[in-house]
Amino acid sequence: MTRIASLPIEQWDPELRTMAQADRLPAIQQTMLGVYANAPQLAKAFLVFSGAMSQNITLRRRLLELVRLRIAFHNQCRSCMAVRYESALADGLTEDLVCSLEKPMEAADLTDAEKAAIHYADLAASNHFAITDETIQDLRKYYSEQQIVELCMYVAYCVGFGRMAAAYRIIEELPQSFQDTTGKITPWAESHADRLIVRA
Repeated sequence: MTRIASLPIEQWDPELRTMAQADRLPAIQQTMLGVYANAPQLAKAFLVFSGAMSQNITLRRRLLELVRLRIAFHNQCRSCMAVRYESALADGLTEDLVCSLEKPMEAADLTDAEKAAIHYADLAASNHFAITDETIQDLRKYYSEQQIVELCMYVAYCVGFGRMAAAYRIIEELPQSFQDTTGKITPWAESHADRLIVRA
């Protein structure tokens, strides 16, 4: 059960309902935003921020989804692991690529640029003190300064909000295979074939 009450849409701040186009959100996003709706001013600021993150990043959607799912594994955020974004699927994300996230540095179907970004995300999600000058120099082989800032901000967004989502334990709207909280799960497990496809 979700640890923080998720307000029904009819109890949301009217401006938040309009901003979120609440009646068009998938159930998992309604539940998550319903939790945020307990603090409506912050929920509205979150929508503005997350919208800017979605619309203004120049990095490929496939890359962002690979990074997001790898971080979701570190965070053990089941709601993050269960979701696939349409924009990433349209940009070439496949479940085979997601399976490469189990051992990304050994994966033949990930590019060197993707591996560098995933390596940075791994460090940021598990031991940010291990990020060195060399880590950033490795990113510079493939990305502009703007793209590195975009990547770092996106990673921070995924780490922070993913951990919060995991702490809230929003799992009721997830496929059954993602609702078990007794052990560690992964976004690449074959037993988790029932993914939620979300617009973004």
